[in-house]
Amino acid sequence: MSVPNFLIAELKSDSGQMLAILSAMPKQFSTGSQGFYANQKIEIEGKRYQVQLQLVEIGSKKAKENESE
Repeated sequence: MSVPNFLIAELKSDSGQMLAILSAMPKQFSTGSQGFYANQKIEIEGKRYQVQLQLVEIGSKKAKENESE
């Protein structure tokens, strides 16, 4: 399976109500790891929240370090 161009994450309440849909784009983190990242502001029952989604590929930092050598 190839690495996707982006990921789509659905945020739902415990009753199944759709609260938000986030698009997580590929990201090279400052630590050297790679993965996907998204953030968004949403509203739930009149209150505003900031949502962050981070997926870090396990071992990606080590793989990048080995490529540099």
